[in-house]
Amino acid sequence: VQVVESGGGLVQAGGSLRLSCGASGSIFSSYAMGWSRQAPGNQRELVTFITKRGNTNYTDSVRGRFTILADFGKNTVSLQMNNLKPEDTATYYCYAHLSTFDDLTPRDYWGQGTQVTVSS
Repeated sequence: VQVVESGGGLVQAGGSLRLSCGASGSIFSSYAMGWSRQAPGNQRELVTFITKRGNTNYTDSVRGRFTILADFGKNTVSLQMNNLKPEDTATYYCYAHLSTFDDLTPRDYWGQGTQVTVSS
C-alpha cells in the first residue's frame, strides 16, 4: 500500500491551502482516513479524521477552519485549510486505516508528509 500526499506550500497568514492524499495498492477495504501534523520540536498530533460512515473529528485548534472530505470508493482524502495561522506550520501526514487482501487486519498506513508553512 502506498499513501501519497500533495498540496503543501507556503502561504501568508489568513490564506488557504488544500491538501490531497490517495492510498493505492492491494486494498481490501478502508475504514478511516485522516491527517496528523508535526512541527519541529513538537510531538505529532492528530489534526482530523473521517470514518467510512462519515463521522469526523477535529482537534480544537483547527475546528471551524479546516474541513476534511473523503471518497472511500477511491481511497482519497482532502483537507481544506482556511484562515491559516503561523502555528499551523508543520509537516502534514496523511494516513489510511485499512485492510489489504494479504492482511485483513486493519492497520494504519502513512504517507511521507507534505510541508505547510504559514508566514506572519
